[in-house]
Amino acid sequence: MQDYLIRATALEGKVRAFAVRTKAVVEELRVRHQTTPTATAALGRTATAALMMGAMLKGEEQLTIQVKGGGPIGQVVADANAKGEVRGYVTNPSVDLPLNAIGKLDVAGAVGTDGFLYVTKDLGLKEPYRGSIPIISGELGEDFTYYFAQSEQTPSAVALGVLVDVDYTVKTAGGFIIQLLPGLSDSEIARLEKQLAGLPPITTLLAEGESLESILSGLLPDVQVLERSEDIRFQCKCSQERVEQTLISLGRSELEQLLAEDGQAEVSCHFCNETYRFTGSDLTALIESL
Repeated sequence: MQDYLIRATALEGKVRAFAVRTKAVVEELRVRHQTTPTATAALGRTATAALMMGAMLKGEEQLTIQVKGGGPIGQVVADANAKGEVRGYVTNPSVDLPLNAIGKLDVAGAVGTDGFLYVTKDLGLKEPYRGSIPIISGELGEDFTYYFAQSEQTPSAVALGVLVDVDYTVKTAGGFIIQLLPGLSDSEIARLEKQLAGLPPITTLLAEGESLESILSGLLPDVQVLERSEDIRFQCKCSQERVEQTLISLGRSELEQLLAEDGQAEVSCHFCNETYRFTGSDLTALIESL
């Protein structure tokens, strides 16, 4: 089954929900960055959250998530937009920790809990929206739940999961965000909390072949799927032309120094790990264009 995302409502519009399957996206991130299983899980969970938060945007709007928890993985970054495109990276893709106390990948140990989760949204205004919360768990699902409650004042339940196979490939990945809107009664909230508490891990459900629609149906009464998008994918913004413009922005003197000292230039993109190479002739042509 290919990656896809759904947007839904329930309880007469008093609950909105997003759910996404991200196996292919997270596997591409793993291959591009050669991440260890723990790093794959941390990056995959963050990218999964970014895709669902991107689905809350419109048009050309986009967002960036930064997780800086002070752990050995360093920074976890993901960009996403309203078109279903996502990219991301971790500072230390080689981080490798023993399994945690319950035999799971120690994402919290890799991420750390001495830092903040930042969300920056470019909504086409003069200044971007910026929100941040202290990291309370490091497992990320709980941290994004806390983010929505504190920064966006929207009570939410966030589930994120990445299941890594014995050969380190991604077996399955995905998540959901359930958001409670004004008008819910105490009894309705209590029922939802009970349903959420009894739900198996999202990766267990996906690995058993459950669809996103069936997962939400098991959680929410009278769920209505408003939109299904199969255009979920990894997409980087870098290109040879963009890198050329970055080099040109260094100015003539720095380019001449680069040519004299190294005779060439190599520029790698953090997000996709592509390397762009410029020969001495390329650098000379850039210098002459200034």
